[in-house]
Amino acid sequence: MHAWFGRRGGAGWQLRWPASPWGQNNLLLVLAGLLQAASMAWPFHFFWQQGAPVWCLQIAALAVLAGVLRQSRSAKHAAWYGWLFACASLCATFWWLFVAMHTYAGLPVWLAAFAVWGLAGPLSLYYAAAAWAFWCCSARSWPWALAVFAAVWTLADMARGVWFTGFGWGATGYAHVEGPLAWLAPWLGVYGVGAVAAGVAMLLAIGLAARQSYTLGACAVLAVASLVPMPQIAWGWTTSTGSLSVALLQGNIAQDEKFETGSGVPLALQWYGEQLQQVHSDLVVAPETAIPILPQQLAPSYWAGLLQRFSTPNQAALIGIPLGNAKDGYTNSVIGLSGQHHGVWQYDKHHLVPFGEFIPPLFKWFTEMMHIPLGDFNRGALGQPSFAVLGQRLAPNICYEDLFGEELAQRFLDADTAPTVFVNFSNMGWFGDNVAVHQHLHISRMRALEFERPFVRATNTGATVFINHRAQVGAALPHYTRAVLRGEVEGRSGITPYAWWVARLGLWPLWCWGVVVVAAAWYRASKAATR
Repeated sequence: MHAWFGRRGGAGWQLRWPASPWGQNNLLLVLAGLLQAASMAWPFHFFWQQGAPVWCLQIAALAVLAGVLRQSRSAKHAAWYGWLFACASLCATFWWLFVAMHTYAGLPVWLAAFAVWGLAGPLSLYYAAAAWAFWCCSARSWPWALAVFAAVWTLADMARGVWFTGFGWGATGYAHVEGPLAWLAPWLGVYGVGAVAAGVAMLLAIGLAARQSYTLGACAVLAVASLVPMPQIAWGWTTSTGSLSVALLQGNIAQDEKFETGSGVPLALQWYGEQLQQVHSDLVVAPETAIPILPQQLAPSYWAGLLQRFSTPNQAALIGIPLGNAKDGYTNSVIGLSGQHHGVWQYDKHHLVPFGEFIPPLFKWFTEMMHIPLGDFNRGALGQPSFAVLGQRLAPNICYEDLFGEELAQRFLDADTAPTVFVNFSNMGWFGDNVAVHQHLHISRMRALEFERPFVRATNTGATVFINHRAQVGAALPHYTRAVLRGEVEGRSGITPYAWWVARLGLWPLWCWGVVVVAAAWYRASKAATR
């Protein structure tokens, strides 16, 4: 303990960050990075509820990095610390990709593990650059330290989530879908919430370094507060548009059999076909690729039966299914069947998954090693029209499309046509029964907060749930069960501040804020160096 704490006169207990740039700090930052990952969805069965987001743990973990950066000896050391923390955090956040690539795609263990690191390592370079910029700005005084650290961390989060197709899974703000910062989501969105969290983490680090006795008390209060459910502020930006009875189908088709013609395909066709014919709700929802073959491959009676079943105005279905042909290409799609529509309504997935749904340049050799059917899809348009059902406007999104709030926001440019309900279609069976399911659930919950819209999620294996416009999870099915979840969803109309500005400006306000703060701090540091 003497390496960390000591007394200095009457100032009380003070934190002494270890001085070794390559020793103790490295282990400390790896552990802090792992805690940051755990804060997105708690992976254990003790202390907090398994799968819950732990906002205080996220702030504490990032405060460790903030404190180390303030004591770094050089910009090179700071960049290394930023990269190490982020790499540990990201590897632990989406380690479940290993399950998809090894168990289901057939990659060797070493190559699947290397691929996870090969994704996390380069993405961590954004945070290395952020830490380098923080050090170079010489932001030692607390107001500048807070602003600059929040700015560089947010710029890194956004760069990871937007550039090169973007993969913002595990962005800082997702740990705050519950807790005191959640009320900022309808104003600032997930990246703005993450910026505030980074500022609080730096404030905590400064407090630990200045007066340990007072700050430890504050940390204890925060830890206890995290165990108590906190009421969320109802801003009232939206109003009810009435309710819709919905049935969500969870087929639990084994992923290693899902596309096999002798096992998973006939099972899926039989079970989903029976439920679509028998379940009576205003809307029936079947998950991503619930029907795992093309419509032209179905028996004529099967397809005709579906069209007949949903030919009346008061019955509708949304069904995940691949569409297309060898000549024009394929799409990962959702079809809508209802007597309110002439013909079959269609939504095509816009934001495709690299390697799983499209092949990046120079990586065809990699995808050929994975046994994933239909691995190169066409991209759907951004902001496709909603599916109208009994006065509600339903906006589908497939798989991790709900990760990109700035893209979903394009539907809110016109308040009169904005969706009243979001519907997510997923197949998390690729990743096993682990924190990936909970992480994706919290992503949907964050979108519910940002737009004040309910989310219904139909998945193959879980989490199949109803989420209201305050991000509260209602009815849910146990993971890896074959069942139907029935419930009521209340649509909402109206526009939150976040939906308004991000629909028109994208993330540019946050980009500009971050760049201006860093540029001002850099100028201030350069001017001070010339004196």
